[in-house]
Amino acid sequence: MSTDQSGTPKGLRVDDAVAAEFDKATAYKLTDEDIERARLLIGHNTANRYQELNSVASPDAIRNWALGVGDDNPLYTEENGYGAGTRWGSQIAHATQVGHIKTPMLGDPMPDEVKKATKSVFRGIHVFVSGGSWEWFRPMYPGDRIFTYSGEESLQVKQSEFANRSVVKVRRDVAMNQHGDVVGIYRILSILTERDTARKKGKYAEIEPATYTDEDYERIDAIYAQEQPRGADKRWWDDVNAGDQFDPMVKGPLTVTEQIAFHAGGYGFVPYGLRAGRVGYQNRKRIAPFYVKNAQGIWDVAQRLHWDSEWAKAIGNPMAYDYGVQRQCWFWHYLSDWAGDDAIVLKMDDSIRKFNYMGDTTFLSGEVIDKRVEPNGQTVVDVRMRMVNQRDTETAYGSATVALPSKDRGLPIYPSVPDEIRQEAAKMYARHNELSAKKRG
Repeated sequence: MSTDQSGTPKGLRVDDAVAAEFDKATAYKLTDEDIERARLLIGHNTANRYQELNSVASPDAIRNWALGVGDDNPLYTEENGYGAGTRWGSQIAHATQVGHIKTPMLGDPMPDEVKKATKSVFRGIHVFVSGGSWEWFRPMYPGDRIFTYSGEESLQVKQSEFANRSVVKVRRDVAMNQHGDVVGIYRILSILTERDTARKKGKYAEIEPATYTDEDYERIDAIYAQEQPRGADKRWWDDVNAGDQFDPMVKGPLTVTEQIAFHAGGYGFVPYGLRAGRVGYQNRKRIAPFYVKNAQGIWDVAQRLHWDSEWAKAIGNPMAYDYGVQRQCWFWHYLSDWAGDDAIVLKMDDSIRKFNYMGDTTFLSGEVIDKRVEPNGQTVVDVRMRMVNQRDTETAYGSATVALPSKDRGLPIYPSVPDEIRQEAAKMYARHNELSAKKRG
């Protein structure tokens, strides 16, 4: 691999002004001290005080999230009409949106000794979502206000192909509605790496931007043309067998426009924040390491690596790339289209293995690997899915358990919330209400 005098691969060279700011932004290292301090957070649940772009699942918020991931199912996009005639009696939300609507929740703070010991932990370290798991217990309806409490579940140190040593951590979010009912549990697997190490290692420096011919687009458009939600046409469990293949789905080619649509749908505004004008200035003063000057000398968010290829190069990638959460949403879209509106996706796991760069096209495939009747009578299938780009590289894979309607047993139902989670959530919600009452005076 060809490198310059600084040891940076030539494919990751950036404007001198960007490089200068990058040098300042990469003074932060993964230290043993930070890793041990971060371990102190494991097992402590705290109320989530963040406010997302949307704190209530309004009909508009539900529609925009679905459209932001490219899903036109009227069950999600129509405020009135289609949903009223389904088993749900209303428009409902894309299930992944449960993890990304947040109203500030009141609760007891982190213990003082833990808060003090973990202040500014992993400051300036690059973080990206590498996968997660989901469990759902009820649909999210228009008007639902979502409160979340979170806690770190695990932390591991690993050797990363991308940036040598890395930290892998799992956070669990429990989401409740305005009645205190648990809607879903979302576990987020994040990778923390040093920006400078990833750039100098240059693992992906030789990847060239994708280009397309008319023939390439004919293949892509042919898949888009046959895609459609199964909708009201029930997929009977009785008719499904192990080995059944899903119809293909495609996403992309990835563009900045798709990133804008995803943000417009409500993603990416916490914990750091995309802010404008005076509010942006205030945010920059609050979390200075999150802001890095561009080639024009303008402060901008480090998060811009999802649309600014110059900055993506500075942290070790040849061009801008998507959010891991986008591909989680694409997996769920794929499941929803296949299963139909009467089915219930009980749980989903996903692993994001490679970057999805600007211009890349993602081809989805899936198959049924098992079917069974659960002890509670639910008729379920297990499926696996994968994503492959136009280079024929697998970029993500996932699995899910889906409850399907049965000709003998009828429609599936959501599972009960595990007792431990139900009791834990009840305490957190009661404390929120108690503190809210005190705040109101």
